[in-house]
Amino acid sequence: MTIQMNIADAKARLSSLVEAALNGEDVTLARNGKAMVRLVPVGPVRARRFGLLRDMGWSQELPLELFEPDPEDARDSPLFPES
Repeated sequence: MTIQMNIADAKARLSSLVEAALNGEDVTLARNGKAMVRLVPVGPVRARRFGLLRDMGWSQELPLELFEPDPEDARDSPLFPES
């Protein structure tokens, strides 16, 4: 079944038009009798896949050295060195 409705009328009935589109009906919104927009349901949202980096070869444990300051980095030295 096809539903065509003026945009001004659709404002008040948007919830029911969305339900109709989700149930497989063809819902078209028109302006001055000319079809402008079609309401269609979005496909199912895919679940996020955890462990993507692990599958690419990353280990689950990070070495603690990554969190240590770099001795060659000047930003790690004190701002006001003691004299």
